[in-house]
Amino acid sequence: MAQLTVTPQPIGIFSLPAGYLLLPAVPGVEAVQGALLQGRTPRNLPPALRFFELALAGETDAAYEALAGDASPEAAFNRFVLRPDPVQYLALSSEFTGDLRHLLDVVAYTLGYLAAPPERGETQAECLAFVLMAQATHALEQGDSGRAVGLLAEAVQAARPNSPVFAAQLLGTLAETRYNFLGPDAALIQQYQEAIRLLEPTDLAETRAELWLNLGIVYQDMAQGRRGPLLEAAKCYQKALSVLTREAQPEAYALAQTNLALAYLAMPLQEASDQLRMGIAVQSLREALKVYTPETHPEQWASAQLNLANAYQYLPSAHPEENLAQAVELYEEILAVRRPETDPVGYARVLANQGNALAHLGIFVHAVPNLTEALALFESCGETEAAQSVAELLEQVKTAQMQAEAGKRNGIVSTPAI
Repeated sequence: MAQLTVTPQPIGIFSLPAGYLLLPAVPGVEAVQGALLQGRTPRNLPPALRFFELALAGETDAAYEALAGDASPEAAFNRFVLRPDPVQYLALSSEFTGDLRHLLDVVAYTLGYLAAPPERGETQAECLAFVLMAQATHALEQGDSGRAVGLLAEAVQAARPNSPVFAAQLLGTLAETRYNFLGPDAALIQQYQEAIRLLEPTDLAETRAELWLNLGIVYQDMAQGRRGPLLEAAKCYQKALSVLTREAQPEAYALAQTNLALAYLAMPLQEASDQLRMGIAVQSLREALKVYTPETHPEQWASAQLNLANAYQYLPSAHPEENLAQAVELYEEILAVRRPETDPVGYARVLANQGNALAHLGIFVHAVPNLTEALALFESCGETEAAQSVAELLEQVKTAQMQAEAGKRNGIVSTPAI
């Protein structure tokens, strides 16, 4: 019967498939083992560990071929990870015992070969954490978020002594799970900060960036318009964007750019530096829109496009008319894909904002119909406050229009944002 011969193992530290691979007992494994447990990739791996380097590079087939001729239990496990097969699982499950069997069953559960992950049995340390992580996933699938949070918290403690980097990964997962099911709180900030601290000396830059992004989301969600937390959120997004790129991580990159913009736009213009932040917000939304398109990300595109148009309306500039004209065009692009039948409130908000921009440009002939239609939609949907704001704006615009027509136009008064 085959058992695990090398401990601790760097499981759960790297992205898949490397994060599921085991180190066999070969000469020089101790030096490599220490580096991998610290989240670092040694430059000169022994030939017998070449498979791990190839897996880290995403060369799965080459990693599988590099295991040829290795008869160790770990090599058999790794071959199953790299090229899973249900028949092979049955064969290995009859041979493996102890931690090796538990790890095999976790992989089989991940692949859908088993309906549930294994029980913890006598596993300890990082192997126990690996099992508990799978059990937490199963609990989430069953709708038991409370149990999942408890299992992940236990997994963190199990991994921490021998594999602090794995513990950091689990801390991030724990914080994300708690946020999704329980909402933001100060404990989440501490958990993300600890996870980031544990990952600082590692090569896992992308993982740290994802944690910075999630931490920023927590700060922003807790801000409630307060300047301090919004500034902290912005710092987190900037940390994430120092690593994330549009080419390599487009989804996370666009989300970080969008959230950075929203954090800055939510701050009142109180200081001279706030005008600079408005400019950064506009640039961030432009970057997000290089990822979000109406075809690939319709909802995210519409949201970013709308926020960009709104930002243009209030962006400090020596040429405000140009910004207002840009805003009008952006609103028009949104109206071209939105329909009042499917999203009357959203459509009305775009109409109202466009009407506001048109009014500031003095184009009353289009502003008044937009605002009138927006008012009717808000009233029909029971949006009382929005309807009242539009009605007040419409009254101001009509007054300004009459003054212009009478040759007494002194410029429209400043109007509230909708």
